[in-house]
Amino acid sequence: MTTLTQLQEQRGELLTQAREALDAINANTDDSRAAELESRHDTIMGEFDRLEARIAREERMSQIEAQQEQRMRGRRPTNPDSEAPGQDAGAGAALDYRSAFDAYLRAGADVTELSTEQRDLLRRGYDAEIRTQVAGTPAAGGYTVPKELAAEIIRTMKDWGPMYDGAIVREIVTGAGNEIDFPTNDDTANSAAALAEAADLTDDNSGDAVLGQKRLDAFVDATPWIKVSFELLQDSQFNIEAFLAELLGERLGRRANRQLTVGTGVNQPNGIVTASTLGKTAALNGAIAADEVMDLQHSVNAAYRRSPKARWMFADTTLLALRKLKDGQNNYLWQMGDVRIGAPAMLLDHPYSINDDMASIGASAKPILFGDLSRYYVRKVGAPLIGTVRERFWPKIGLAGLIRYDGELMDGAAVKHLAMPA
Repeated sequence: MTTLTQLQEQRGELLTQAREALDAINANTDDSRAAELESRHDTIMGEFDRLEARIAREERMSQIEAQQEQRMRGRRPTNPDSEAPGQDAGAGAALDYRSAFDAYLRAGADVTELSTEQRDLLRRGYDAEIRTQVAGTPAAGGYTVPKELAAEIIRTMKDWGPMYDGAIVREIVTGAGNEIDFPTNDDTANSAAALAEAADLTDDNSGDAVLGQKRLDAFVDATPWIKVSFELLQDSQFNIEAFLAELLGERLGRRANRQLTVGTGVNQPNGIVTASTLGKTAALNGAIAADEVMDLQHSVNAAYRRSPKARWMFADTTLLALRKLKDGQNNYLWQMGDVRIGAPAMLLDHPYSINDDMASIGASAKPILFGDLSRYYVRKVGAPLIGTVRERFWPKIGLAGLIRYDGELMDGAAVKHLAMPA
């Protein structure tokens, strides 16, 4: 079986080969040879991308397995008559909540199958923090999902798009869902003026500051029910937490990323593409020129371009087109990163994020964004909520998730888009 170390070594070898191919392309002036080298470079980078995805899956699986092993080491016997070593029988606090929740699911959500200690733990909740309310009575409803599961869901959501990632946008987490108002001001058109000797200062209201306002609400997205058979829940080899995190996280993530990308702002988030302003219009509706990408970049004021969160955003199909663009000196606009030192791939000296909810290159599309993405605020209300229902789907268990969030671009000049003609 190929180990994670071997995969990482293969990635390093591909990186070296890709760099050699790129250098050969830049040094070669023969068109036919250059086309051959470009094809080889694209083949290597395709393999590199597939290997990156495989490494990411292996790393995630290793993390889940390590968590499972740690949990199993800390689990005590669940026999009501048994006693944990070094404790007297009345202690009752040694059994961790996650073990009790896991046993509850594997028992078909039948609380009568649990020990007294397990039932007491479920009633108290995880660290007295209620993340999911009981639906009906405890025997008929569900208990609080362990917080480790909520954290796993958040990580999965990041994998599905950059717009829910606090490292890309500005993240605001609140405990309640009430409206939040943000004052805004654009004073870039105003300046000072020379004052002649003995002259009076201008008093015509032209110097007054004009304030606007942006608002963040808390819209709710929910998944359909996931119905899981009790046979699957009772299978001791089945990792229920990884299963739930994967399915519910993907569903929530797909919806949230799309809304934060192209939402209309009417009873839903104002997506970053919708809220962005025009920076450049392409000459053709089916292709992008290198000069147009440069024009888009410089349509954003240098004050925003200097931001640590200034970056590009586009779909993966657009990335393929951009990787083929060259400047006037026959140099590629796209520059390969270096995984050995954690340097990301760059486009015109700025990093980029792949967002497949953005439109591909085509008529009337807005396929590329550039700017300071920290000016886009994503408001999250608490953690994702997971609910469980037993009687409605008996003998199956039903599970669903929901999130509350909103998004708004607070400064329209900070992020601009390239538009394609009709």
